Amino acid sequence: MRRVPSSLGLLTFAALVLIAGCGRSDGPQPGAATTGAARPSILLVTLDTTRADAIGPDAVGIETPAFNALAARGRRFRHAYATTPETLPSHASMMTGLYPGGHGIHENARYLSPDHPVVAEQLRESGYRTAAFVSSFVLSRRFGLARGFDAYDDALDEGRVERSARETTDRALAFLAQPSDAPVFLWVHYFDPHTPYAPPEPYLSRFPENPYLGEVAAMDEQLGRLIEAFDRQAPGPIAIIVSGDHGEGLGDHGERQHGSLLYQPTMQVPMVMAGPGIAPGVSETPASIRRIFHTIRDWAGLDAEGSLRGEPREIVLGEAMKPFLSYGWQPQIMAVDGTRKAILAGPIEVYDLAADPGETRDLFPGAGVPAALRQALDDYPVPSPEAARGPEGLSDEARRNLASLGYVSSSVAPPVRRDAPRPADMVHLFEVIERASGLFVAERYREVVPLLEQILAEDAYNLDAALRLATAFSSLGEDARAVEMFRRAATIAPLSADVRTYLALHYARGAEWRRAVPLLEQIVADTPDRLPAVEALAVVREREGRIGDAVDLRQRVYGMRTPSPAELVQLGQMAMHEGRTPLALESFEAARRRQPAGFAHDLELGVLYMDVRRFPEAREALDRVPDAHPEIAMALFKRAQVSVLLKEPDAAARIARARERADETTRELIAREALFRGLAP
Repeated sequence: MRRVPSSLGLLTFAALVLIAGCGRSDGPQPGAATTGAARPSILLVTLDTTRADAIGPDAVGIETPAFNALAARGRRFRHAYATTPETLPSHASMMTGLYPGGHGIHENARYLSPDHPVVAEQLRESGYRTAAFVSSFVLSRRFGLARGFDAYDDALDEGRVERSARETTDRALAFLAQPSDAPVFLWVHYFDPHTPYAPPEPYLSRFPENPYLGEVAAMDEQLGRLIEAFDRQAPGPIAIIVSGDHGEGLGDHGERQHGSLLYQPTMQVPMVMAGPGIAPGVSETPASIRRIFHTIRDWAGLDAEGSLRGEPREIVLGEAMKPFLSYGWQPQIMAVDGTRKAILAGPIEVYDLAADPGETRDLFPGAGVPAALRQALDDYPVPSPEAARGPEGLSDEARRNLASLGYVSSSVAPPVRRDAPRPADMVHLFEVIERASGLFVAERYREVVPLLEQILAEDAYNLDAALRLATAFSSLGEDARAVEMFRRAATIAPLSADVRTYLALHYARGAEWRRAVPLLEQIVADTPDRLPAVEALAVVREREGRIGDAVDLRQRVYGMRTPSPAELVQLGQMAMHEGRTPLALESFEAARRRQPAGFAHDLELGVLYMDVRRFPEAREALDRVPDAHPEIAMALFKRAQVSVLLKEPDAAARIARARERADETTRELIAREALFRGLAP
């Protein structure tokens, strides 16, 4: 494991990732793009999972006329690089101008902190009309990129986790059709080339042997529609950027998809821009897609520092931290200067990209590493696995959605080990890990066991695999094997809070649930935001009969994640049991808003409304209780009370109806009810 950067190194890195400028800039002065002229409307199109060699004039085996036409009128960056081979952190870099080491998002399903301003916020404040149309759940507004957009369209049909470029383009064109005099900043994200590759016709027939290229071709068609409409309908001058967010392995270097390695197929991306101050042609200067942020600000007249209009010369950096954060393998950092590329992943690799674009000949140690490249690699901060731990607030549905897209990150902080393997040496496990992760999230535990055992046989210190295997055995009721695997996990990471948490969850779900209580109490005291432990402690408090404590714990849980309608109903019932009427009412109301058609607790709502003397709302709730309700007798009794309190003309008839349908409980209540005296027949 390489050293943690020194204080001096961190200061040097801060100059790279936290400040706009790096190296020399031949660009214009701040605001030069708009001096004396109207500010342009700006279109940003991001192409998910698109290799640099799969689109554009240099692509082989495919024609992409829309991208090519934009390249002919603008500047194409032949050596553009993603900041990381994953969708969310790469887009976070485009929107903030920071490397992942600066904005803190190293994997999908994390949250961009409000501490990092995004470009849409700055443009909206300066008078731009802003809108975004994204095509995948992985960029859902919940992950923090929606800030600053007047409209952020991430709506997906129920049961779907992505939509086609055609669907997204249709929505974006409807937005453009709305008249406006203000300049527009429009971001459109296409997801099509992502696995599984299933292009629409006629592209499926045109690319029967390479459906990935079929997806790219279909996407290019929609790109043409979008650019044509933007050219015609957006107000003022026009500026356009089209960029990939990362590429796709397609088997190169043993990587079938993306996210685990830093070689060219997943890190080199297509990028082209056209607009004020952009001289047409091809740039051979390496450029990071994080500079999209600075270029947009330049066009908007905010600041030209770091803008790609001037092609700033810099060492371009990148990272692939998923294997490190999920499995404890070596962290990976990339640095590119001219045609020389270095990758640090324990041992260092050096490639001459001009002579060896396929990165087949590692030049180290013979060629050495230029001092500037080595310094850039050493200064890049490696995140702490514990600090970068997976999000606690994702619902099970959100986890399944991400898993269906192939994105399942560990929520376990792995141990840091000096002899950790290089991800490039573990490519034979990539597909096994992907399959195992998907099966585990889908709770197909019997199927996942042999895959997890295979992973542990190859990587004996993989804490994520050990804990998932222990959990699988626990869920299958194989307690002895589960405890044995928990012991192995504790050997791998003796101080791990994750091991203690998973063991406590194992006990909490079974007959020995009382053994979980002290474990959970200590874990929640030490780490109050550890969601699974707080949830489990809420469950055991219910079993202990400590309902008030369970209510408090569930409130904490739902502050960390969004509850389902059923969970809101359960919280409402417990709060009602404890006499906490405001919380009970709030919970039932929220459940009904979330699922109005399936809500079956209007009786409880009616009673609670009566308790706070909101009688008209009580009447409406009680009138919704169906005749087939098992407690219709109580509902009719309560409705009769409300009728009297509201002085309804049919109050006597309602009392009679309540008496007619009375059961043993309500018959006595009706007889004793003072409100009914003088009204009952």
